[in-house]
Amino acid sequence: MISTKGRYALRVMIDLAEHSEEGRIPLKDIAQRQMISKKYLEIIVKDLVTSGLISGASGKGGGYSLLRKPEEYSVGEILESSEVSLATVACLADGAAPCPRAAECQTLPLWEEYDRMTHDFFYGKTLKDLMQ
Repeated sequence: MISTKGRYALRVMIDLAEHSEEGRIPLKDIAQRQMISKKYLEIIVKDLVTSGLISGASGKGGGYSLLRKPEEYSVGEILESSEVSLATVACLADGAAPCPRAAECQTLPLWEEYDRMTHDFFYGKTLKDLMQ
């Protein structure tokens, strides 16, 4: 399940894309437009900066901005910056312990296909698509 943090990260990115002509966008402006607590947004933008998706600067004229064009960001990479995992089941998550039943698991192919579909869906959509 996609958490509130992941959904809000998408909203932040859309907001930055829609207001990119204004230069760096102060967090208080994003918080106001998106009706999200500035304190919670601080956590989200920190993840986005750490992931190399946006840049941030403090002080006069500070704020946040995209590092690439909206069409160059996939929804999947944005979500992965904020979510622990996009794996659809625990056994397919990165770093999951090998399942002792994997060799005889009759449902594993189903979960692998579902995981691929989910991955392809999120990585097949761009930030620009969400702006349309």
